[in-house]
Amino acid sequence: MSDQTVVTRFAPSPTGFLHIGGARTALFNWLYARNQGGKFLLRIEDTDRERSTPEATAAIYDGLKWLGLDWDGDAISQFERRDRHAEVAHDMLANGTAYKCYSTPEEIEAFRETARAEGHATLFQSPWRDADPADAPDAPYVVRLKAPRDGEIRIKDKVQKDVKWQAETLDDMVLLRSDGTPTYMLAVVVDDHDMGVTHIIRGDDHLINAGRQSLIYRAMGWDIPVFAHIPLIHGDDGKKLSKRHGALGVEAYRDMGYTPATMRNYLTRLGWSHGNDELFSTEQAIEWFDFKGLGKSPSRLDFKKLDSVSGFQIGASDEATLMADIDAFVAASDGITLSSDDREKLSAVLPLVKDRSKKIGDVLEKAYFVLGTRPFTPNEAAEKLLDTVSRRILKQLTAALQHATWTLEGLEACLQEFAAANDLKLGKIAQPLRAALTGRTVSPSVFDMMAELGREETLGRLQDATMGI
Repeated sequence: MSDQTVVTRFAPSPTGFLHIGGARTALFNWLYARNQGGKFLLRIEDTDRERSTPEATAAIYDGLKWLGLDWDGDAISQFERRDRHAEVAHDMLANGTAYKCYSTPEEIEAFRETARAEGHATLFQSPWRDADPADAPDAPYVVRLKAPRDGEIRIKDKVQKDVKWQAETLDDMVLLRSDGTPTYMLAVVVDDHDMGVTHIIRGDDHLINAGRQSLIYRAMGWDIPVFAHIPLIHGDDGKKLSKRHGALGVEAYRDMGYTPATMRNYLTRLGWSHGNDELFSTEQAIEWFDFKGLGKSPSRLDFKKLDSVSGFQIGASDEATLMADIDAFVAASDGITLSSDDREKLSAVLPLVKDRSKKIGDVLEKAYFVLGTRPFTPNEAAEKLLDTVSRRILKQLTAALQHATWTLEGLEACLQEFAAANDLKLGKIAQPLRAALTGRTVSPSVFDMMAELGREETLGRLQDATMGI
């Protein structure tokens, strides 16, 4: 397998949104494929026709695209390959590694009840496993794998290392149901083989599946992929992740104002490490990603750390990327719109507003000084800063600013001279000045804002705020 092109895959079921755990699984497979110069494939496991929906499939596509996880070739529908799955089951019948089982559900339950009563294992042992085909009735049947009855089943796993099961603990699993439809276990193996999948990274809740699926690979004489079963993500209390902890669809994180770069950085560190590096670019993650960095302990979803990563990634974003992230956030939001003029203004001040912003909403809040329109109505917090005393100070400052040199250095010198002349600390001036210029208490520095707004607009806003004084 070492000479083969690496092929990984993500194989979600379209029965709901792309949740955060699935997003991490997709990310790890994508990172490894890109690291190895291989292929990352997408398969939609839509065999559950009652629960699979086009809307859920679309949500998976949209979630992966938003995260920036591009897949190679077209996505594959598992349901559309059901004839191929059945074909392999019949091949196994022909080579003697599977058999037809005519036992009815009632007979299977009776077997288990007897086993329980006698204190034996309830694993069903079909009487048809070694029966003479000539004795077969004209009745419905399932196709079962002829699993080994003794010894050990072993797999090597890049995370869990050597894993083994006693053969007597695994049953002859059903490959084809009585209506001729394939089971999940068969379909997954056939699809992975036919797609040329060489490496499978998935949650450790699939570990037992790997043991059972390895029997199908061996029965068909196929190469077994390299497995890496990663621990599931837990909540901050150490318990299994639920909606209460944040087990939401990736679109919910977009709607909260996190960027794709943030989610890639943060999710990569949930279960994988590269030394002590916490903050890194996607290019670095691709360069560094390997199996050695995968851990065996469950990771915890930590929103404080997510916010920290988000602040770094927003600050490190180039203008085009950040504007695209803002557009995606605005498009998904209720009540937020940006005109072409707004976008032009916002683009111009991104260097001023992106630093120390934790989410896209923070960027927009800080940029309100160019997105809002006069007269600025102060919010509750800003209103408290604009009391009578502060407004009188601002009225005096307005007169002083009439003669200021309108550069960062000139404006800073003007305010410092004004503060000294009036025996005031700079903060006593800057806070109400910010409130007057923006109607908010959060913004870039007052000097940056005034330089960006220009003399006329700045003085106009101050006059608005001090009217009647």
